[in-house]
Amino acid sequence: MKKLALISTMTAALAVLLGAAASAAAVIRDDKAVRRSVRKRKIVLSLSIAAFVAAALVLAVATARPAQAKPSYGQPCSSCHVGPLPSPRPPGVVFDWQVVVNNGVKAPGDLKERTFNSYNPPSLNVDRLVVFRARTKGGMGGGVMGSQPVHGVFTRDMSLETSVTTLFDRKTAVPPPNNLGSTFIEPPSFPRIDMWTDTVASRGNHQPVWKYLAGSLETRAGTTGIYTNPFGPLIAGTSNLGAVPDFPFFAVPGIAPAIKFDVFPGAPAVTDGATVVFKGNYTVDSVGKTGVYYRDLANAPITLTLLGGTTLVLAPAGGTGPVVRIADTNTIIPGSTTTKFGSTAPPSAAGRLAVFAGFDNEASPTQGGIYLAPLAGADPALTALVKIGGQVPGEKKGTVFNKLGEGLSFDGRFVAFWGAWGSATRTLVLQCPTEGNKERLAYCTKLHPNGFTTTVPIDQGIFVHDLQTGQTREVAKSPADFTDFVYWNFSGRVPGVGEGGEDDDTGEPARWRSASFVAVSGLVDGSLTDATFHTAFKARTGAVVGGAYVAPVDGIYLRKGPGKPPLAAVVETGMDGTLLDPSAVVPGTLVAIPVTAMGLERDGFRGNALAINLSMGSEEAGWAGIYLTFVPAALK
Repeated sequence: MKKLALISTMTAALAVLLGAAASAAAVIRDDKAVRRSVRKRKIVLSLSIAAFVAAALVLAVATARPAQAKPSYGQPCSSCHVGPLPSPRPPGVVFDWQVVVNNGVKAPGDLKERTFNSYNPPSLNVDRLVVFRARTKGGMGGGVMGSQPVHGVFTRDMSLETSVTTLFDRKTAVPPPNNLGSTFIEPPSFPRIDMWTDTVASRGNHQPVWKYLAGSLETRAGTTGIYTNPFGPLIAGTSNLGAVPDFPFFAVPGIAPAIKFDVFPGAPAVTDGATVVFKGNYTVDSVGKTGVYYRDLANAPITLTLLGGTTLVLAPAGGTGPVVRIADTNTIIPGSTTTKFGSTAPPSAAGRLAVFAGFDNEASPTQGGIYLAPLAGADPALTALVKIGGQVPGEKKGTVFNKLGEGLSFDGRFVAFWGAWGSATRTLVLQCPTEGNKERLAYCTKLHPNGFTTTVPIDQGIFVHDLQTGQTREVAKSPADFTDFVYWNFSGRVPGVGEGGEDDDTGEPARWRSASFVAVSGLVDGSLTDATFHTAFKARTGAVVGGAYVAPVDGIYLRKGPGKPPLAAVVETGMDGTLLDPSAVVPGTLVAIPVTAMGLERDGFRGNALAINLSMGSEEAGWAGIYLTFVPAALK
């Protein structure tokens, strides 16, 4: 028996080494001249799409498809085993993985040389520049420089295999305006990147950055903003300094006297090299308002005229162009005569186009949908792409969407989203998490000591809308393909803690929130001029007993469209972690750590490259990282 165990261990070790060698051999380097030509073609394509969108969109046409079982790891199939058991990958359907960053990488510039241990889902552009939020362990906060754990936004160019570099972290001074020398506290949401350039955008929370006199009273302001790097150095894309007389271009547009944005919930988008597109919340007469906006940036300083006529030049900066409104809670929903948007969601953007979800009522919408807006001046005409009350593709006539997801993935032609229909629901009892921010965990337990009871639709799915054809296509549905596409987390700002803490990703009060995760790319084949697209999404399979899933299998899956060819599982829980990262083994042994969780965001699939974050084991005793793969030739 001991000999058999030894042989087994040696075989496992050989497999790990061969896997690592194969992954290293699969690295493909880009040619910079090709990258420049791709960007030139993008400009022509963006103009073509913008012209086409001006025409009327045709109604969605789709037919019902036969149900298909969930595939096992990397294997396309029409009736394969439903469950966590892996099966061999057939020739030609292998996902070759590259390690972007993992727990063995030291945080850049950290005096204590600590390694990363936690990651949010990454974003990437068509040139495979990956941007991600990550942090290390260690430190109690405050105190001597370097004692705090590292929290920041980082990049790595996977086409050149550069080292991880810092965009900003807790030691980074907030860019102008900042006359208080404040540094960042936290990037509270995942960062995003322009599809065609290296421009990154991220929220950043910090202590007040600007001291000024309001009459005779000294006032401090500016605790959050959107930060970006279109011209090289980090600059403020926008800030909640709009009520400060010197910075009216940061104010909420259309309101006098000028007021500030309270917060910029979610993750801001960035497009066209130097345009940030975002959701903003503000307050008028103690009533909360919301909207979707953009701001075009210029490589220009902010010049202030001080008392006595002297000038103060603030640089680097993005000029003094104003925030421009796309839509807000004063905007009438298209197709309605009087009903206004009650809620809007963080937008996505490509070229000079933005898409966003907006509804009359976020919890129980009766009007609203997913809208397309040109970034061409204030209050642009909105085009409804998918509506509440619109026909669900593949379902019998008269079956309509009654819920639509807020997280949209957009590549300039294709929009991927989650939607639900029907009245059948499943009851879940959500238990407060056991890992993460201690204040938030305690607050969750205080509010929901016995769990939080909610319902999710049984009939739900992932869909893609094509701007050029006007058609909406189904990608996957429950219960035919999976059990659920909706994931829950307890997030937001804890009362009394203040803005800017760990995982304060919404900027809004802490509560249970749901989300679905999908990313679409029409460029897997190198072209957006045809109707072919590929969709990656997160889904769950499992039985619910007593309001809780029993041994569920979560995974990220891939399907080519239009049509419904076989699904392919990119990664699933229970999978051998060394298939993605040879370092995912129990220390001192060759025992592989299984995959336990994964993340995907809307800008995580660009061109032919897909980037995700993974956890193996637990945060306290396991392995984690960010990983990149390509669509295998057999699935293109």
